[in-house]
Amino acid sequence: MKMICTACKATFEGAQLRCVSCSGPLDVMPLTEGTIRRGDKPGASILERYLDFLPLDRVNTALALGEGNTPLLPSGKLAEVSGIGKLFFKNEAQNPTWSFKDRGTAVGVQYAAAHGYKRIGAVSTGNMAASVAAYGARAGMDTFIFVSDRIDVEKVSPIAIYGPHLFKVAGDYSQLYFETLKIGAENDIFFINSDVPLRVEGSKTIAFEICEQLSFDAPDYVVVPTSAGGNFRGIAKGFMEFHKLGFINKMPHMVCAQAAGCSPIHNAFSQGKSVVERVEHPDTIAHAINNPFPPSGNAVLSILGEYNGVSVSVTDEEMIRAQKMLAEEGLFVQPDSAVTLAATIKLGQDGLMEKDASVVCVLTGSGLKFTKALELHDIKSHNVGIGEVGKYISKQFG
Repeated sequence: MKMICTACKATFEGAQLRCVSCSGPLDVMPLTEGTIRRGDKPGASILERYLDFLPLDRVNTALALGEGNTPLLPSGKLAEVSGIGKLFFKNEAQNPTWSFKDRGTAVGVQYAAAHGYKRIGAVSTGNMAASVAAYGARAGMDTFIFVSDRIDVEKVSPIAIYGPHLFKVAGDYSQLYFETLKIGAENDIFFINSDVPLRVEGSKTIAFEICEQLSFDAPDYVVVPTSAGGNFRGIAKGFMEFHKLGFINKMPHMVCAQAAGCSPIHNAFSQGKSVVERVEHPDTIAHAINNPFPPSGNAVLSILGEYNGVSVSVTDEEMIRAQKMLAEEGLFVQPDSAVTLAATIKLGQDGLMEKDASVVCVLTGSGLKFTKALELHDIKSHNVGIGEVGKYISKQFG
């Protein structure tokens, strides 16, 4: 497998995690050919379907958990609210551990197992931790998970239930990412962190599925909640490769959506900078995208510049309103996922998206991942005795 640095363009052989020259994030070298494997086996693995586009020689289906094949759902109501033509939601909450992270984890575990690793690991605020712990358990691997000691209490048990070695680490969370690169090398642990190349490769399959679900008519915009930047890079790369290979006739405009309380990429983009700067005091309810110094931030900025993308930040209040609006469409997602709808509404109503535009919002995780956010909603219920239910309904609802 050959890799290229997104920053200095140095190339490497093998599964490097960062550039040894400049510490920049790496990409697997772009494809020059590939074919979608259209087998008719029900529930076929997405890794088998897109094997030509992934850095894997084969797929061990025993390690899979049914990742991918998530729905793309239209909403005429929310398109109208946003002032655009068509609006779709790619619901990644329907992955095995309820988030998009399972795609990258699946690719990383396949590669690790094929190359003899017995240990895997990840640094995460929640979603990726649960994903790596689940897939590690499935593969029978010794799994090491590092989280911030400030992690919300309700996120700990859904990680620990899979039986990993779980560490709550005090200190700078963004520095912990780089620390694990040394830990992994010293202890033979294959880390599948947020923006490592194999995780980025897994995220490409989101773009591949969107293209197929839209009959290869690429949307005008794709809105992605952005933290470390790996998922954004992967989705963009998926569209780039399908465009290069002629599966689609245009590249969508990529939209980086961030929380106003922690928006290092948006800050740099809006100021015309090519390098992100650390957010010193992040403050947002969107914990899953609360990364003050994203390791792939500069690479995201480069993609935005090269492909005429845009960034937007929204407040916690706007996210919570969007979360409620999505719930009223039957989609209960994290505030971090609702950032995409809030961003689309802002861009559409401000006239920054065309009125006939087609837009796909990527919903990255389930609302069940962070139920504490429900305290910010006006949740209503009715108290009534069993013998009075019929009369109550007739009186209140006619």
